[in-house]
Amino acid sequence: MGDVRDHRVAVLVLEGAKALDVGIAAHVFAKRPSMPYEVRVCGERAGTVDGWNGLAYAVGHDLRALAWADTVLVPGCRNPAEASVPPAVLDALRAAHAGGARIAAISTGAFTLAAAGLLEGRRATTHWHYTQVLRERHPEVEVDENVLFVDAGQVLTSAGAASGIDLCLHLIRRDHGVALAHRVARRLVSAPYRSGGQAQYVPRSIPEPLGDAFAATRAWALDHLDEDLTLSALARQAGVSARTFSRRFLEDTGITPMQWLLRARIDRARELLERTDLPMARVAEAAGLRSDTNLRRHFGTVLGTSPSAYRAAFRDRGRP
Repeated sequence: MGDVRDHRVAVLVLEGAKALDVGIAAHVFAKRPSMPYEVRVCGERAGTVDGWNGLAYAVGHDLRALAWADTVLVPGCRNPAEASVPPAVLDALRAAHAGGARIAAISTGAFTLAAAGLLEGRRATTHWHYTQVLRERHPEVEVDENVLFVDAGQVLTSAGAASGIDLCLHLIRRDHGVALAHRVARRLVSAPYRSGGQAQYVPRSIPEPLGDAFAATRAWALDHLDEDLTLSALARQAGVSARTFSRRFLEDTGITPMQWLLRARIDRARELLERTDLPMARVAEAAGLRSDTNLRRHFGTVLGTSPSAYRAAFRDRGRP
Protein backbone atom coordinates (compact mmCIF):
# COMPACT_ATOMS: atom_id res chain seq x y z
CA MET A 1 0.00 0.00 0.00
CA GLY A 2 3.05 2.25 0.01
CA ASP A 3 2.24 3.61 -3.45
CA VAL A 4 -1.12 5.03 -2.30
CA ARG A 5 -0.85 8.77 -1.71
CA ASP A 6 -2.12 10.46 1.42
CA HIS A 7 -5.65 11.83 1.50
CA ARG A 8 -5.53 15.58 0.83
CA VAL A 9 -7.39 17.91 3.22
CA ALA A 10 -7.84 21.64 2.59
CA VAL A 11 -8.94 23.82 5.52
CA LEU A 12 -10.65 26.93 4.15
CA VAL A 13 -10.13 29.93 6.45
CA LEU A 14 -12.42 32.89 5.81
CA GLU A 15 -12.63 36.30 7.42
CA GLY A 16 -14.02 36.06 10.96
CA ALA A 17 -13.10 32.38 11.31
CA LYS A 18 -13.28 30.94 14.83
CA ALA A 19 -9.96 29.74 16.19
CA LEU A 20 -11.27 26.52 17.71
CA ASP A 21 -12.97 25.48 14.48
CA VAL A 22 -9.79 26.18 12.47
CA GLY A 23 -7.63 24.41 15.04
CA ILE A 24 -9.79 21.28 15.12
CA ALA A 25 -9.82 20.98 11.34
CA ALA A 26 -6.07 21.46 10.99
CA HIS A 27 -5.00 19.48 14.06
CA VAL A 28 -7.06 16.30 13.75
CA PHE A 29 -5.60 15.52 10.32
CA ALA A 30 -2.10 16.88 11.06
CA LYS A 31 0.65 14.89 9.40
CA ARG A 32 2.42 12.26 11.53
CA PRO A 33 3.67 8.74 10.79
CA SER A 34 0.34 7.11 11.69
CA MET A 35 -1.83 9.59 9.76
CA PRO A 36 -2.37 9.04 6.01
CA TYR A 37 -3.44 12.66 5.45
CA GLU A 38 -1.84 15.83 4.11
CA VAL A 39 -3.27 19.20 5.19
CA ARG A 40 -3.12 22.60 3.51
CA VAL A 41 -4.63 25.66 5.16
CA CYS A 42 -5.95 28.09 2.57
CA GLY A 43 -7.93 31.28 2.11
CA GLU A 44 -9.28 33.38 -0.71
CA ARG A 45 -5.64 34.29 -1.18
CA ALA A 46 -2.41 33.39 0.61
CA GLY A 47 -1.39 35.73 3.39
CA THR A 48 -3.04 37.05 6.54
CA VAL A 49 -6.72 36.41 7.20
CA ASP A 50 -8.40 38.35 10.00
CA GLY A 51 -10.22 36.03 12.36
CA TRP A 52 -12.55 36.73 15.23
CA ASN A 53 -11.80 38.19 18.66
CA GLY A 54 -8.51 39.81 17.69
CA LEU A 55 -6.95 36.74 16.08
CA ALA A 56 -5.42 36.49 12.63
CA TYR A 57 -4.22 33.53 10.59
CA ALA A 58 -1.14 33.22 8.39
CA VAL A 59 -2.56 31.22 5.49
CA GLY A 60 -0.07 29.52 3.21
CA HIS A 61 -2.30 28.67 0.23
CA ASP A 62 -4.98 30.26 -1.94
CA LEU A 63 -8.16 28.78 -3.42
CA ARG A 64 -6.21 26.47 -5.70
CA ALA A 65 -5.90 24.21 -2.66
CA LEU A 66 -9.60 23.36 -3.04
CA ALA A 67 -8.96 21.88 -6.49
CA TRP A 68 -6.04 19.91 -4.99
CA ALA A 69 -8.05 18.52 -2.06
CA ASP A 70 -9.94 15.28 -1.63
CA THR A 71 -11.74 16.78 1.38
CA VAL A 72 -12.46 20.45 2.05
CA LEU A 73 -13.16 21.49 5.65
CA VAL A 74 -14.93 24.82 6.22
CA PRO A 75 -14.61 26.18 9.79
CA GLY A 76 -17.31 28.41 11.20
CA CYS A 77 -17.27 32.19 11.40
CA ARG A 78 -18.66 34.70 13.87
CA ASN A 79 -22.04 36.24 12.99
CA PRO A 80 -22.66 33.96 10.01
CA ALA A 81 -26.01 35.55 9.22
CA GLU A 82 -24.23 38.85 8.53
CA ALA A 83 -21.18 37.44 6.77
CA SER A 84 -20.74 37.87 3.04
CA VAL A 85 -18.80 35.08 1.34
CA PRO A 86 -16.68 36.29 -1.60
CA PRO A 87 -17.97 35.04 -4.97
CA ALA A 88 -14.56 33.52 -5.77
CA VAL A 89 -14.81 31.35 -2.66
CA LEU A 90 -18.32 30.17 -3.57
CA ASP A 91 -17.20 29.35 -7.10
CA ALA A 92 -14.19 27.40 -5.81
CA LEU A 93 -16.37 25.39 -3.43
CA ARG A 94 -18.83 24.56 -6.20
CA ALA A 95 -15.99 23.52 -8.48
CA ALA A 96 -14.42 21.33 -5.80
CA HIS A 97 -17.76 19.66 -5.17
CA ALA A 98 -18.36 19.14 -8.88
CA GLY A 99 -14.87 17.63 -9.14
CA GLY A 100 -15.74 15.00 -6.54
CA ALA A 101 -14.22 16.51 -3.39
CA ARG A 102 -15.91 15.81 -0.09
CA ILE A 103 -17.04 19.07 1.55
CA ALA A 104 -17.51 19.28 5.33
CA ALA A 105 -18.51 22.24 7.50
CA ILE A 106 -17.79 22.73 11.18
CA SER A 107 -20.45 24.65 13.12
CA THR A 108 -21.51 27.82 11.29
CA GLY A 109 -19.41 26.84 8.29
CA ALA A 110 -22.74 25.39 7.13
CA PHE A 111 -23.78 28.92 6.16
CA THR A 112 -20.92 29.05 3.65
CA LEU A 113 -21.95 25.72 2.16
CA ALA A 114 -25.56 26.90 1.97
CA ALA A 115 -24.49 30.12 0.23
CA ALA A 116 -22.68 28.01 -2.36
CA GLY A 117 -25.86 26.00 -2.95
CA LEU A 118 -24.27 22.77 -1.69
CA LEU A 119 -26.96 22.14 0.93
CA GLU A 120 -29.97 22.62 -1.32
CA GLY A 121 -32.43 19.78 -0.76
CA ARG A 122 -30.12 18.19 1.79
CA ARG A 123 -30.39 17.54 5.49
CA ALA A 124 -27.83 19.58 7.46
CA THR A 125 -27.08 20.99 10.88
CA THR A 126 -25.15 23.81 12.53
CA HIS A 127 -24.64 25.20 16.04
CA TRP A 128 -27.98 25.11 17.88
CA HIS A 129 -27.85 28.88 18.40
CA TYR A 130 -28.02 29.41 14.62
CA THR A 131 -30.28 26.58 13.41
CA GLN A 132 -33.35 28.83 13.17
CA VAL A 133 -31.33 31.51 11.36
CA LEU A 134 -30.05 28.94 8.87
CA ARG A 135 -33.61 27.68 8.36
CA GLU A 136 -34.90 31.21 7.71
CA ARG A 137 -32.08 32.29 5.42
CA HIS A 138 -31.95 29.05 3.47
CA PRO A 139 -35.42 27.43 3.42
CA GLU A 140 -34.20 25.01 0.77
CA VAL A 141 -32.08 23.28 3.46
CA GLU A 142 -33.59 20.61 5.72
CA VAL A 143 -32.15 21.83 9.04
CA ASP A 144 -31.87 19.29 11.86
CA GLU A 145 -31.04 20.95 15.18
CA ASN A 146 -31.05 17.74 17.22
CA VAL A 147 -27.88 16.04 15.97
CA LEU A 148 -24.12 16.41 16.36
CA PHE A 149 -23.40 16.03 12.66
CA VAL A 150 -25.06 15.02 9.41
CA ASP A 151 -23.39 12.80 6.83
CA ALA A 152 -25.15 13.40 3.52
CA GLY A 153 -22.48 11.56 1.55
CA GLN A 154 -20.35 14.07 -0.31
CA VAL A 155 -21.46 16.95 1.92
CA LEU A 156 -21.29 16.88 5.72
CA THR A 157 -22.15 19.40 8.43
CA SER A 158 -21.62 19.50 12.19
CA ALA A 159 -22.98 21.35 15.19
CA GLY A 160 -20.85 23.42 17.61
CA ALA A 161 -17.06 23.32 17.60
CA ALA A 162 -16.67 20.24 19.82
CA SER A 163 -18.93 18.38 17.40
CA GLY A 164 -16.34 19.18 14.75
CA ILE A 165 -14.09 16.63 16.45
CA ASP A 166 -16.87 14.05 16.19
CA LEU A 167 -17.26 14.89 12.51
CA CYS A 168 -13.51 14.61 11.82
CA LEU A 169 -13.32 11.26 13.64
CA HIS A 170 -16.30 10.12 11.58
CA LEU A 171 -14.44 11.05 8.38
CA ILE A 172 -11.42 9.05 9.53
CA ARG A 173 -13.68 6.07 10.27
CA ARG A 174 -15.12 6.37 6.76
CA ASP A 175 -11.67 6.51 5.21
CA HIS A 176 -9.67 4.06 7.31
CA GLY A 177 -11.93 2.30 9.80
CA VAL A 178 -12.42 2.47 13.54
CA ALA A 179 -8.92 1.41 14.62
CA LEU A 180 -7.27 4.56 13.30
CA ALA A 181 -10.18 6.73 14.48
CA HIS A 182 -9.83 5.32 17.99
CA ARG A 183 -6.09 6.02 18.01
CA VAL A 184 -6.73 9.61 16.98
CA ALA A 185 -9.45 9.95 19.63
CA ARG A 186 -7.06 8.73 22.31
CA ARG A 187 -4.47 11.25 21.15
CA LEU A 188 -7.08 14.02 21.35
CA VAL A 189 -8.37 12.71 24.71
CA SER A 190 -11.78 12.63 23.07
CA ALA A 191 -14.69 10.21 23.17
CA PRO A 192 -13.95 7.58 20.51
CA TYR A 193 -17.51 7.45 19.24
CA ARG A 194 -20.45 9.81 19.48
CA SER A 195 -22.94 9.09 16.75
CA GLY A 196 -24.12 11.83 14.44
CA GLY A 197 -27.63 11.22 15.73
CA GLN A 198 -26.69 12.12 19.29
CA ALA A 199 -28.46 15.23 20.53
CA GLN A 200 -26.76 18.63 20.70
CA TYR A 201 -26.78 20.47 23.96
CA VAL A 202 -29.70 22.88 23.98
CA PRO A 203 -30.86 24.91 26.97
CA ARG A 204 -33.38 23.16 29.21
CA SER A 205 -35.52 24.86 31.79
CA ILE A 206 -34.63 22.13 34.30
CA PRO A 207 -31.21 20.70 33.39
CA GLU A 208 -30.71 17.05 34.19
CA PRO A 209 -27.05 16.27 33.50
CA LEU A 210 -26.08 12.63 33.48
CA GLY A 211 -23.05 13.20 35.71
CA ASP A 212 -20.02 11.05 36.36
CA ALA A 213 -22.00 7.95 37.32
CA PHE A 214 -23.43 7.57 33.83
CA ALA A 215 -20.11 8.30 32.13
CA ALA A 216 -18.52 5.65 34.33
CA THR A 217 -21.28 3.22 33.39
CA ARG A 218 -20.66 3.74 29.69
CA ALA A 219 -16.92 3.22 30.22
CA TRP A 220 -17.65 0.09 32.25
CA ALA A 221 -19.93 -1.25 29.51
CA LEU A 222 -17.19 -0.81 26.90
CA ASP A 223 -14.96 -3.06 29.00
CA HIS A 224 -17.69 -5.72 29.33
CA LEU A 225 -19.21 -5.85 25.84
CA ASP A 226 -18.80 -9.62 25.66
CA GLU A 227 -21.08 -10.07 28.68
CA ASP A 228 -24.87 -10.20 28.92
CA LEU A 229 -25.52 -6.49 29.39
CA THR A 230 -29.21 -5.90 30.00
CA LEU A 231 -30.86 -2.58 30.75
CA SER A 232 -31.20 -3.69 34.37
CA ALA A 233 -27.49 -4.53 34.55
CA LEU A 234 -26.51 -1.10 33.20
CA ALA A 235 -28.89 0.68 35.57
CA ARG A 236 -27.61 -1.35 38.52
CA GLN A 237 -24.04 -0.36 37.61
CA ALA A 238 -25.19 3.30 37.47
CA GLY A 239 -26.96 3.05 40.83
CA VAL A 240 -30.40 4.10 39.58
CA SER A 241 -33.58 2.37 38.52
CA ALA A 242 -33.85 0.98 34.99
CA ARG A 243 -36.62 3.46 34.20
CA THR A 244 -34.58 6.46 35.39
CA PHE A 245 -31.45 5.26 33.61
CA SER A 246 -33.30 4.74 30.33
CA ARG A 247 -35.06 8.12 30.47
CA ARG A 248 -31.97 10.17 31.33
CA PHE A 249 -29.74 8.30 28.89
CA LEU A 250 -32.15 9.07 26.06
CA GLU A 251 -32.39 12.75 27.08
CA ASP A 252 -28.62 13.14 27.06
CA THR A 253 -27.69 11.16 23.95
CA GLY A 254 -30.77 11.05 21.74
CA ILE A 255 -30.66 7.24 21.61
CA THR A 256 -31.68 4.52 24.05
CA PRO A 257 -29.15 2.62 26.17
CA MET A 258 -29.63 -0.53 24.13
CA GLN A 259 -29.19 1.35 20.84
CA TRP A 260 -25.95 2.81 22.19
CA LEU A 261 -24.85 -0.64 23.33
CA LEU A 262 -25.51 -2.15 19.90
CA ARG A 263 -23.46 0.57 18.19
CA ALA A 264 -20.62 0.05 20.67
CA ARG A 265 -20.68 -3.67 19.91
CA ILE A 266 -20.68 -3.04 16.17
CA ASP A 267 -17.66 -0.77 16.62
CA ARG A 268 -15.86 -3.48 18.62
CA ALA A 269 -16.61 -5.95 15.83
CA ARG A 270 -15.33 -3.48 13.24
CA GLU A 271 -12.05 -3.07 15.04
CA LEU A 272 -11.59 -6.83 15.35
CA LEU A 273 -12.37 -7.29 11.66
CA GLU A 274 -9.78 -4.64 10.78
CA ARG A 275 -7.01 -5.86 13.06
CA THR A 276 -7.37 -9.64 13.48
CA ASP A 277 -7.96 -12.85 11.54
CA LEU A 278 -10.53 -14.13 14.02
CA PRO A 279 -13.35 -16.14 12.44
CA MET A 280 -16.74 -14.44 12.36
CA ALA A 281 -18.13 -16.50 15.23
CA ARG A 282 -15.25 -15.41 17.49
CA VAL A 283 -15.67 -11.77 16.44
CA ALA A 284 -19.37 -11.96 17.26
CA GLU A 285 -18.66 -13.52 20.66
CA ALA A 286 -15.98 -10.95 21.59
CA ALA A 287 -18.30 -8.08 20.64
CA GLY A 288 -21.21 -9.50 22.63
CA LEU A 289 -23.30 -10.27 19.54
CA ARG A 290 -23.37 -13.99 20.40
CA SER A 291 -23.42 -15.49 16.89
CA ASP A 292 -22.19 -14.83 13.38
CA THR A 293 -25.84 -14.69 12.31
CA ASN A 294 -26.47 -11.78 14.69
CA LEU A 295 -23.23 -10.17 13.56
CA ARG A 296 -24.28 -10.26 9.91
CA ARG A 297 -27.80 -9.05 10.67
CA HIS A 298 -26.77 -6.08 12.81
CA PHE A 299 -23.87 -5.20 10.52
CA GLY A 300 -26.26 -5.00 7.60
CA THR A 301 -28.76 -2.90 9.55
CA VAL A 302 -26.25 -0.42 10.97
CA LEU A 303 -23.62 -0.22 8.22
CA GLY A 304 -25.39 -1.51 5.14
CA THR A 305 -22.68 -4.07 4.39
CA SER A 306 -21.57 -7.51 5.52
CA PRO A 307 -18.75 -8.28 8.00
CA SER A 308 -16.77 -10.09 5.31
CA ALA A 309 -17.10 -7.19 2.86
CA TYR A 310 -16.07 -4.76 5.60
CA ARG A 311 -13.00 -6.83 6.43
CA ALA A 312 -12.00 -6.97 2.77
CA ALA A 313 -12.42 -3.20 2.35
CA PHE A 314 -10.69 -2.03 5.53
CA ARG A 315 -8.32 -4.70 6.76
CA ASP A 316 -5.26 -3.38 4.97
CA ARG A 317 -6.14 0.31 4.86
CA GLY A 318 -5.19 1.35 8.41
CA ARG A 319 -1.56 2.13 9.18
CA PRO A 320 0.14 0.73 12.28
